[in-house]
Parts: sequence; C-alpha cells; structure tokens
Amino acid sequence: MDTLYICDNGTFREAPDTHVLHCAQATIARRYRPGSRAFTDPIKTREFLTLHAGSLDHEVFGLLHLDTRHRLIAVEDLFRGTLDGANVYAREVVKSALRHNAAAVIFFHNHPSGFPQPSTADEITTRRLTEALLLVDIRVLDHFIIGESLFSFAEAGLL
Repeated sequence: MDTLYICDNGTFREAPDTHVLHCAQATIARRYRPGSRAFTDPIKTREFLTLHAGSLDHEVFGLLHLDTRHRLIAVEDLFRGTLDGANVYAREVVKSALRHNAAAVIFFHNHPSGFPQPSTADEITTRRLTEALLLVDIRVLDHFIIGESLFSFAEAGLL
C-alpha cells in the first residue's frame, strides 16, 4: 500500500485519509467541471464514471448531459434503486435532458454485483429511452454499465 505525505513548514507527515480524499475530489471537480471537454474522450468518460458510480452498493441510473460539442453541461443521478435494479422512466429522462438543454446524453448505470453485462431489461430500456429522446432531437451517444469493468452499448453495437 502507498503512503502519501504532506509537507508542513519543511516537515513531512503522513497525510490523513480525509485529506487525500478531499484533494482527490477537488482534482475530479476541476477535471470534470461543466464545459469540460473530458467527455469527448472515451477513456476519460470511463474514468469519470468508474469514480462516480463504481463503488456504490445500490444501483443508480444517470445521465451525462452534453452540449452540441459534447462538452459536459451536468451530471445527474436520476434514479436510485436497490442492490439489483432501478426503475427508469422515459418521461423523467426526457424532462431532465430538456431541462438541461442537452443536445446529447450518455446514459450510465452501475451493477453493484460487479458484472457489467447488460440484461435484456437493460437493452430494452436503452432502446426505449433512445427512441423517446430522438423525438425531441437529443442524441444518445452511449450507455455505460459500470461494474468491475465497463460495458459500452456503443462499442458492442447495441446503440
């Protein structure tokens, strides 16, 4: 295990966990702030989503709201579920995207089990949401499932 140190007036001491977490959160906030281009890079998108929802013990379904240049407008955890599922409502997804004036979105949800493969319900929900958003000219760029690794619907040809 690595140990991090802080320099206080020329003296080094071990950094407390809370300080390390605070610094990490500040770095993440700077890197993934609204207007950031981070979401035009699939690697950074994966990194962010892993940090955002990878360690949760309950399922969460959310959206990355993006502008016409695929820069971040907002991150929204829209639905919270239980250990193995979350109810997702197309009406609420469309309302959220319109409220943020998004030109495109990326869906994400986590599987607390760690197994990132989509279920049949995940595939049906993704199709239904994509169709609903297309009616209001909002593109769905991808849907990521976060587990021990990440599954991309776009990379798998499911979008």
